[in-house]
Amino acid sequence: QWRYFMENLYKTDYTQWLSQQRELLTQRQFHKLDIENLLEAMGLRMGDMANELGSHLKILLIHLLNYDYQKRILKDPWVEDKVLHIWLSSINRVEIEHHIDKNPSLIPRTEEVLAEVYPKAKKEAIKELNRYIKIESKRLNKKSFPDECPWTYDQVTDSDWLPGDRVMKK
Repeated sequence: QWRYFMENLYKTDYTQWLSQQRELLTQRQFHKLDIENLLEAMGLRMGDMANELGSHLKILLIHLLNYDYQKRILKDPWVEDKVLHIWLSSINRVEIEHHIDKNPSLIPRTEEVLAEVYPKAKKEAIKELNRYIKIESKRLNKKSFPDECPWTYDQVTDSDWLPGDRVMKK
């Protein structure tokens, strides 16, 4: 009866279920724990940590790609004077640093997560930039940026680095 109640609660009110599991642990009532679902929840949470890192990296990559395109391709003095400073303030690495500090076990996966989110970031960057490009022949497409991330995790998370500062990875 208790097991059925816990399994049902896990599916219907996760927060309440989690609270009850915590209370059972606190009271050392290990025999009442919903072990199967606890293991599943822990696995999901570990995946959430990598997904959160990916989310932060995706936003950073979008801004770096936008910056790179405006600096490397457009080379327009107006862009240099009026636009790039806006992108500079949006290139924020603090959340990634904080997330890695709290979850150092993600460090071995950073390059993998970067590679996973790059295609999505590339697609978003193209979409964002195309909002401002009115001439059809100048609009970006999937060939406007490399297929794979041209930078390493260490580069994109280095607060002193911007695209064009150092050689891209091969």
